[in-house]
Amino acid sequence: MHHRSVSDIMNRDVVTAEPGMVFKDIAYLLAHHRISGIPVVDGDGKVLGVVSETDLMARQTVQDDERPHRFPRLSFGGARAVRTKSRATTVTDLMTKPAITVGPRQSLVEAARVMARHHCNRLPVIDAEGRLMGIVTRGDLLGVFLRSDDDIRKEVVDEVLVRTLWLEPHTIDVSVHGGTVTLSGTLQRRSEIPLALRLTSRIDGVVEVIDHLGYQEDDSRLRPSEQALHGITEEWLRRI
Repeated sequence: MHHRSVSDIMNRDVVTAEPGMVFKDIAYLLAHHRISGIPVVDGDGKVLGVVSETDLMARQTVQDDERPHRFPRLSFGGARAVRTKSRATTVTDLMTKPAITVGPRQSLVEAARVMARHHCNRLPVIDAEGRLMGIVTRGDLLGVFLRSDDDIRKEVVDEVLVRTLWLEPHTIDVSVHGGTVTLSGTLQRRSEIPLALRLTSRIDGVVEVIDHLGYQEDDSRLRPSEQALHGITEEWLRRI
C-alpha cells in the first residue's frame, strides 16, 4: 500500500521568524503574508517554536498586573503564561515552545491526529536534525477526510484483507461510517488482529478503527523459531 505522506502536501516555501525579531516585525509578516502563524528558526534552520496571532494578542491583552479580572477562568499557570507574553518584546519571549512538529514521512492521518490532539492549526515539518523542511496546515489536511465511506471500505477490503492478509473479501465484515471503520469477524490467528487494525488505521481518510475481531488460533505462545518467522512477517507488513 502506498499512501500520501506529509512530504507530498507540505508547503516548502515557508515564511519564518528569527528569535531577535520584535512584536511589530511579526505582526507585519502575519498581515503581509495573510497567515496566522509562523515557525521560529535559529541560524541553522532548526525550529525553536511557533509564534501565532494568539501569541500577539496575549501581548496586547494585559499590560500590567492591575487587571487580573481579565483572566477569571485561567489557572495560575495559564494566567502567568499570558502575563509573561504580555510583557514580551522579542519573538523569543512571544513564541510558543517547544513547537509541535511532524516528520516528512508521517502519514496525513497521523499529522491530522497530532494537530487535533494539540489544538493547533499548523505543523512545522522537520528532518531528523530538527531543521525546518516545510509546513502543513489544517486546510492542507482537510482533503484527507473528504473521501467517501465507500472508497475507504473498498480500500480496506482490497488492500488490507485481500492483498496484504490474503483473505477472501467476505472473511471480515467491514463497515465505514463517517470515516470510522469497524472490523468484525474471526481471523485464523491472533497475531493477525493488530496487523489488520494497524494497516486499516493508515488508510487515508480513516478517522478511527473499531475492533470487533476474534481469532481461532492463539499463536502468542509459539516456539522461538516460529516467533522469529512471525516477527519477520510482521516487520515486512510494517514496511508496506
